[in-house]
Amino acid sequence: PHEGKTELEKADAPHLDELAAGGISGMTDPIGRGITPGSGPSHLALFGYDPLKFEIGRGALAAAGIGCDLGPDDLAARITFATADGEGKVTDRRAGRISGEENRKLCRLLEKIEIKGIELFVKTVKEHRAVVIFRGTGFSDALNDSDPQVTGVPPLEIEALSPKAEKAAEIVRNFLHRAKEVLKGHHPANMILLRGFAQSPRLLSLAEIYRLRPAAIAAYPMYRGIARLVGMDVLATGGTIEEEFSTLKDNFPKYDFFYLHIKGSDSAGEDGDFQRKVKVIEEVDRNIPVLTGLRPAAIAVTGDHSTPSVLKSHSWHAVPFLLSSPWCRPDKVGGFSEEACSQGGLGRFPALKVMPLLLAHGRKFTKYGA
Repeated sequence: PHEGKTELEKADAPHLDELAAGGISGMTDPIGRGITPGSGPSHLALFGYDPLKFEIGRGALAAAGIGCDLGPDDLAARITFATADGEGKVTDRRAGRISGEENRKLCRLLEKIEIKGIELFVKTVKEHRAVVIFRGTGFSDALNDSDPQVTGVPPLEIEALSPKAEKAAEIVRNFLHRAKEVLKGHHPANMILLRGFAQSPRLLSLAEIYRLRPAAIAAYPMYRGIARLVGMDVLATGGTIEEEFSTLKDNFPKYDFFYLHIKGSDSAGEDGDFQRKVKVIEEVDRNIPVLTGLRPAAIAVTGDHSTPSVLKSHSWHAVPFLLSSPWCRPDKVGGFSEEACSQGGLGRFPALKVMPLLLAHGRKFTKYGA
């Protein structure tokens, strides 16, 4: 129905095409060939952290995204409000994307659950997402998710994946049992699913590794969380694409590295909405002159993973990448798309190599060796 084209190939994006034509392009593998990545590890790779060595669970990202600092013994997990039928089977993994107001009301109810020896925090993230933090001692995050990732089946039982996690598993099972009672009359959000159990990660900051003053512009909490965990200043911004670019312009003199995240294309892909994803890409393109008008030393445009609307999910496909800088050697690529970038001079390479390329073209590196 889309003439065999991807959303990026279908979009009218003259400014991105112009950047690609004057720059150098390629395709990145976020983690490795054939691996479908989550947003956490694929972002870590883009920022120069080996995602196979540094693992940040979704719970820690969710907590950091709303400004909750995890203590050394805390255990966090991402909550997804969901809908269950009379048999306890999941019928909607997002509870119809409930409103923020409803989310906050349900979080207040869940936070009243009492578990002996545990301090409990349940906080709203956005739409159908929230975060739970268990504060106690002797925890391990070696637990499976309760989210089955499909509908028509019941949630998965929480199990300890190592002997050290037995205590945590028992407490989480208790919480889920109590939550079921609390939410049973609150259709469509009459169930919670838990994902990404995590304790506080310990990462060197981008300032320590690269001597940068980095800032993040992201409307969605999880990506603000990733940025905070690697030591970026997370800037206050509006939620629209135009407002994010305006935030970049307003803060441009204060920092020497910016991460600007657009969520809309990923959301449209997960919803299977091809045309909406095309429109998001075209809206980003209309704002590119704001970026180029600031004359940064180097610009990278890419994604943390592919989210084809035909799959309605993240995928293992390589991700188009373009680098624009006065110091790059332009290749023969004339536009920004999967098809075009696959012919680019950078070839196909791990996303872990993006940061060195970007810093080199931004003249941030000194000579190696004599």
